[in-house]
Amino acid sequence: MILPCALNALLPVAVPCLAAQAPGTEALALYVAPDGNDAWSGHVPEPNAAGADGPLATLTRARDAIRELRRAPGGLPRPVEVRVRGGTYVLREPFVLTPEDSGTAECPVTYEAYRDERPVISGGRAITGWKRTKVNGQAAWTVVLPEVQRGEWTFRQLWVNGERRERPRLPKEGYYFFTGLPEVTAETQWGQGQTQATFAPGEIANWRNLNDVEVMAFHLWTESRLPIASVDEAQQLVTFAKRSVFRLTLDFANEPGRYYVENVSEALDTPGQWYLDRPTGTLTYLPLPGEKPDQAEVVAPVIPQLVLFSGDPAVGLFVEHIRMQGLTFSHTQWDLPADAAGYGQAANGVPAVIQWQGARHCTLRECTVEHAGNYAVELIAPCEDNRVSRCTLQDLGAGGVKIGHDTTGTEVSDCTIAHGGRLFTSAVGVWIGNSRDNRVVHNEIADLYYTGVSLGWTWGYAATTVGNNHIEYNHIHDIGHGVLSDMGGIYSLGIQPGTRLCYNRIHDVESYAYGGWGLYTDEGSSQMLLENNVVYRTKTGGFHQHYGEDNTVRNNVFAFAKVGQLQRTREEDHLSFTFERNIVYWTEGPLLHGSWQNNNYRLDYNCYWQAAGQPFDFAGRTLEQWRELGQDAHSLVADPKFADPAQGDFTLAADSPALQLGFVPIDLSEVGPRP
Repeated sequence: MILPCALNALLPVAVPCLAAQAPGTEALALYVAPDGNDAWSGHVPEPNAAGADGPLATLTRARDAIRELRRAPGGLPRPVEVRVRGGTYVLREPFVLTPEDSGTAECPVTYEAYRDERPVISGGRAITGWKRTKVNGQAAWTVVLPEVQRGEWTFRQLWVNGERRERPRLPKEGYYFFTGLPEVTAETQWGQGQTQATFAPGEIANWRNLNDVEVMAFHLWTESRLPIASVDEAQQLVTFAKRSVFRLTLDFANEPGRYYVENVSEALDTPGQWYLDRPTGTLTYLPLPGEKPDQAEVVAPVIPQLVLFSGDPAVGLFVEHIRMQGLTFSHTQWDLPADAAGYGQAANGVPAVIQWQGARHCTLRECTVEHAGNYAVELIAPCEDNRVSRCTLQDLGAGGVKIGHDTTGTEVSDCTIAHGGRLFTSAVGVWIGNSRDNRVVHNEIADLYYTGVSLGWTWGYAATTVGNNHIEYNHIHDIGHGVLSDMGGIYSLGIQPGTRLCYNRIHDVESYAYGGWGLYTDEGSSQMLLENNVVYRTKTGGFHQHYGEDNTVRNNVFAFAKVGQLQRTREEDHLSFTFERNIVYWTEGPLLHGSWQNNNYRLDYNCYWQAAGQPFDFAGRTLEQWRELGQDAHSLVADPKFADPAQGDFTLAADSPALQLGFVPIDLSEVGPRP
């Protein structure tokens, strides 16, 4: 039976396509290989003996060949698989797919790795021609790059043998602190940035190539990258070429804030560091022990994005039913605009290596995005019903996946998202804007400097399109590393009916100052369910609600927070949340932190245990006084009898008193990526 392919209703030609259930229907295969030739047919995986035919050389030619087949009489009668052989494919512009390149549900178009081979789509350039020398007494390699010398190319990242290398910085570890902020007055708000600061003697100087030196300043939940415009060493005053994102103070305090200085040529003295001298075009690298210039793979990035799905939804044209599987995307560079030192939250303005705009029913599966200067994947409105599944997103300048405003039905599942924020520390593992009906499930999200999962982009109680987002069965850990403040394993904003945060294992969330929470319902977070999560080793609390309405926090384990176990900040006239059948287990800090005065919350059937044997109270009240307010009438102060809480095993003994309260044991065996 012949069905209409209907690539899109507005395309000029309808393409016939065999139904998926037709027996014996096989995909049409096209092959791409590093030793291919775009003049060949692409119908065989290897060049033939005569050299007259073989695989294609580029993804672009494979895409165009599919277009030509569609336009031919009879169109494409079956699915198409572009099978990409192992090796590196260097792009100098993004690979673009438009509605014309769409498949259908019956006849999808797939770009996939050939068998078990590893094709790498790279936006970088391999650097060779090194010469041995010495710099500051250290063994060094140098090479002159004419494109850099001519001002046609610059970069701020370098990878050697698949590992990110760092530019020289001062101090070597930790931070400096500004000594003063000349532009800050008593009226300066925290949201106002500055262009000047004073520093302690010797911390900043008139170094060579001064305008290439950056001050990396940290404040609140974000960072500013500040190129230096000038330095007055006598006055110990630095002037920046950009205005900082926020006030350059320690969080909301008035004391001058933290910073370090990056890309100082005079500080190049440690193996593994590198420096690019733009005026001369000279790249210098101090090798690690055992590295040899004729054997090392050294790559610098050239372009910022590798794949663009480019639909035009305004006229009803979507990119549909395209799959990418088993491919690796590497080596991208992205720089801030000339008028921006950073972004107010979540590095939300940083684009992605793979960008989907106007995409429907598309899949990225078993792919790797690594060694990138930006986010890995971004969906831009409107997108519907797309999947990012079983992917590895790692070594990222920003974060993992951005699900933009007014997109729906995205699933991020069984992925590993790790080692992010290497350029933009405020980036998150998975960012969801004002978007609904998304699923972030069975992922491992780790080693980030800000938040694991962030959902919602409306501050307060304004109407929002956010809702029914399911954040479930994720392993979120090693977040923050003491770099920024005001973060969470899972962070939310705004009214979100139907949103569920369930069966997540969250641990080791460490902020610089305030705000290292596990589950963090921030401004206006409302109508959410937080259930069956295990949260432990956080800095400022396992759960914190800044303000919100009618959230349910049920059947969770909160353990080993440092600065208070549970936090509530704003006193409001409505019910903030219901907190029931939870276990709270700790050794330091108070049980309740923040504002617990107006009694507009409901706590009951909980099990509390101060495992260090220290006395505790309920926001300054005894348990009896607390119960007189109607709180925790049926709760217990008792050892829940965990198996090995110090090692993260919160299995309950059969005679645990928590079970008497109706606590249901939490099965975390399915947390994280599934086999």
